[in-house]
Amino acid sequence: MILASARTDAAGFLSTLIYVYILLIIVYIVMQMLFAAGIRPSYSLTTDRLLGFLRDVCEPFIRIFRRLSPQLGPLDLSPTLAILTLIIVKVAIVEGIIS
Repeated sequence: MILASARTDAAGFLSTLIYVYILLIIVYIVMQMLFAAGIRPSYSLTTDRLLGFLRDVCEPFIRIFRRLSPQLGPLDLSPTLAILTLIIVKVAIVEGIIS
């Protein structure tokens, strides 16, 4: 009974962690798209730190898929591949832990 509860808690934690990381990647993508469109927030230390945090957290994982995915002109599919990989890992591992 205790082991089943621990497994469920671990699966829930891992699921939440992957969900938060997917959200961070989405925010990073949106910020990059806004910058590409020429929309930049006025400089402040807070936004600079937020953008630095997003870059430091998301870019190493996305860079793996940037090496693997083909470039289709200005379209970058690596964030999409990264999110899809996280979703597949979430389904495979979390469901495997629970069952």
